[in-house]
Amino acid sequence: MRQEGRQEFGRTLNILRKMNQDNITEQLDNRHEDGSAEEDSEAAHHDYRNISRRLKIKLLQEYKSGHLKHLGEMYTDLYVVENVTRGKVYEHEVMRIEAARQFAETDTQIQCKDIFKSHRDTGEQNRNVLTIGISGVGKTISVNKFILDWAEERENQDILFIFPLPFRRLKMIRTKCSLMGLLNKYFFSDPEELSSLPEDDGKVMFIFDGLDECHFPLSFKKGNSLTDVHKKTTVSKIVTNLIKRDLVSSALIWITSRPAAAGLIPRDYIDQVLEVRGFNDEQKEQYFINNSSPEVAGNIIRHIRNSRSLNIMCQIPIFCWISLTVLQPPLARESNDKTPTTLTEMYTTFLLSQKQKMERKYNPELRPQVKSFDQTVLKLGKWAFKQLQKGNQIFYQEDLEECGLDVSEGSVLSGLCTQIFQEEKSVSERKVYSFIHLSVQEFLAALFVFFKYKCNGRNAFLQSERINLTLRRSKAALLDVHKAVIDKALQSQNGHLDLFLRFLLGLSLESSQKDLKELLPELKLKPENLKGTADYIKNTIEKEKSVEMIINLLYCLDEMKEDFAEEIQNDLSSGNLSAQRLSSAQWSALVFIRMMSGAQRLPVSTRRLL
Repeated sequence: MRQEGRQEFGRTLNILRKMNQDNITEQLDNRHEDGSAEEDSEAAHHDYRNISRRLKIKLLQEYKSGHLKHLGEMYTDLYVVENVTRGKVYEHEVMRIEAARQFAETDTQIQCKDIFKSHRDTGEQNRNVLTIGISGVGKTISVNKFILDWAEERENQDILFIFPLPFRRLKMIRTKCSLMGLLNKYFFSDPEELSSLPEDDGKVMFIFDGLDECHFPLSFKKGNSLTDVHKKTTVSKIVTNLIKRDLVSSALIWITSRPAAAGLIPRDYIDQVLEVRGFNDEQKEQYFINNSSPEVAGNIIRHIRNSRSLNIMCQIPIFCWISLTVLQPPLARESNDKTPTTLTEMYTTFLLSQKQKMERKYNPELRPQVKSFDQTVLKLGKWAFKQLQKGNQIFYQEDLEECGLDVSEGSVLSGLCTQIFQEEKSVSERKVYSFIHLSVQEFLAALFVFFKYKCNGRNAFLQSERINLTLRRSKAALLDVHKAVIDKALQSQNGHLDLFLRFLLGLSLESSQKDLKELLPELKLKPENLKGTADYIKNTIEKEKSVEMIINLLYCLDEMKEDFAEEIQNDLSSGNLSAQRLSSAQWSALVFIRMMSGAQRLPVSTRRLL
């Protein structure tokens, strides 16, 4: 009908021209052009709305399946703040959690759904937002909830299109492509369904999750400009020009990153930096209340409060889930003698619970093709250790196969692995794998190293074949293994072995080995004297100058249930040691006591000094 009307209007204009009515012809022609432009704009907007609905359906199918299907029910708002943690970017991320707590009183909290809404005072809207946070603290959860709310038409309906493009997926694209080609290929069934993008401000949003997983160069130098959405080029150039606003200048850009990688994007291209700090104390408790009975929730909350290390870790949402899984059964009963109090005990019990679930679901007698639990755990541990040394958290099928894991096996993608491991398809259709949190990878890596020592006398940290051959013959002492890992951890610039070390020392306790025997039947139980290790750590503390490293070594002693800090407190109380003569390490120990249990445990004279 619209085409017929235009033809009829054209014939009318020709008749008027023949009658020399040029003025009238020109006026009608101008009005018609304006009206046509309006009609075309309305038609384009209508088409965009239809395409947007189809995109929402696709995203809903993706974000309402797998481990995300209960996201809407289980989600608890995270603690997101405007100001950035002043902590060092190269320290272990668990240490950053504690550093962030110091600034909680001055923080301005923001809900993720509101980060792109206009400011009340200025009316301006952020275009480029960078959200930082440690591994597992909830950056991706926040992104997924934002997308899910949009796709279900709950929030941010002024945005027409949201395109999630995680870096872990983008880095798999090796061939050149255009922005429109990329979007049509991976978000629509028809390669030409979306021919252009709306130019209205804030109608299109790109989400680049996981900057720390970006393995291609990001160049923000002048002269590298790209403005054509149909021009084929590298993924790197498309991403940088979207961030620079040379490409789709009206779009909203959301980037998430771990702190150490945040500097890859110059601050000039970021309107606002936010930090996700996971759960604050109130949100942490709300999580347990939402997901268990009031009585059990209260027991869990009290238990967590009594352990500083567990309490700190519970700022990470995934650790709250682990804690709920582990603590709910014993704290629901009257007897809770075996309730975990250390990180090592928590993760060991968690793995045991997964073994029990897997055995109930996949009876070995009925499913002989499914590999045994201990075999799968050790293979995952070998892989976790190897990749931890390289600093890798994202893996591919060939990485799994290198450690003897077949992705086609039921044991890899069900039972245990669906709980601690996740698989997803990349934009390039290549599958990528990762542990649900870095701490799970660190625990499995420590479990593998400890098992190798107990069964083969091997020190996995010593790389020389000649040295390893000697160790196989002479059977390395556990102290040698501990010393090697302690020294290696102290040399690390980013503290990436700190938590791994705590797990390894915790696993060395005799009480831990009894649980490990149930987990790994081949483990050879042999009582080990850990006094040498404890003394080595205490001597190292006396010589160490880095407060962060001293604190982690004190956490290690705490994991071993050795109370070096308590010794100093007793010496102070008895008068054997003067507060004025404390070494820097001893002062760190006193601070550690305060962190772990509160200042009320310190002698009055020391409390005044602190």
